[in-house]
Amino acid sequence: MPALNLTGATVLVTGAASGIGRATSRALITAGANVALLDLRQEAVDDVAAEFGSHALPVAADVTDLAAMQTVVAKVVDRFGALDVCFANAGIAAKKPVTIKGSSVEEFERIVEVDLLGVWRTVRACLPAITEARGHVLMTASVYAFYNGIGNAPYAASKAGVEAFGRSLRGELAGTGSTAGVLFPGWVDTPIIRASHDDEVTKELIRLGNPGILGKPVSPEVIAAAVVRGIEKRSARVIAPRVWVPLFVARGAFGIATDALIDRHRRMQSLLRRIDG
Repeated sequence: MPALNLTGATVLVTGAASGIGRATSRALITAGANVALLDLRQEAVDDVAAEFGSHALPVAADVTDLAAMQTVVAKVVDRFGALDVCFANAGIAAKKPVTIKGSSVEEFERIVEVDLLGVWRTVRACLPAITEARGHVLMTASVYAFYNGIGNAPYAASKAGVEAFGRSLRGELAGTGSTAGVLFPGWVDTPIIRASHDDEVTKELIRLGNPGILGKPVSPEVIAAAVVRGIEKRSARVIAPRVWVPLFVARGAFGIATDALIDRHRRMQSLLRRIDG
């Protein structure tokens, strides 16, 4: 596929008010793109747009509302003339690690609603304009798509679903001139992970489950730079930081080994019992 030139292109970014979304929006505008900034609260995206100037269009909408997303896409096309890239990035996680048994039904289902069905509805709304522009769709999954999601099951299940959805979409678009890809961020210094470091039990569980460099958060700007390169190359996969690449490649054996480790790791089992308390 020919590279996607971001100069003058229009990109819709969900979850644009903070974290990966905000950093990526900044990187995209630096690369010459127009960016539609989408998040739940208008004042939040207005704040981001104030930094970026006329190349930014701030819009408030809920990614789980298909009709609202279709309205957003119409506004974007009306403002910029086309939609070349959809970055379906909005996501949430539990306020703190919790087991499946300890989860509230409302929180578990809300995470799946936003992180999986919100991606589906975003892509559904954007796809007609994307295919007309022969553009690119990028969806944010996570390394938890292939990493054991103990203490974070609704998030991990949603991200695995996003990966499967993204792979299917790329295959279905093959030969049409449009493309799709999946982003797999590792630990990123965003509000989502800061909330999980509030007490010693969860900090130790995270440390045991993500030893050494795997558990070291990177800045959102590291992910943003990888996203821009991935969009330009129309990459099927964007894995950042790169330390996760070997584990992604060896995910079958890695998954078997880590599942077996958790089966035998008494300290992790003890911590899991305690997080619900």
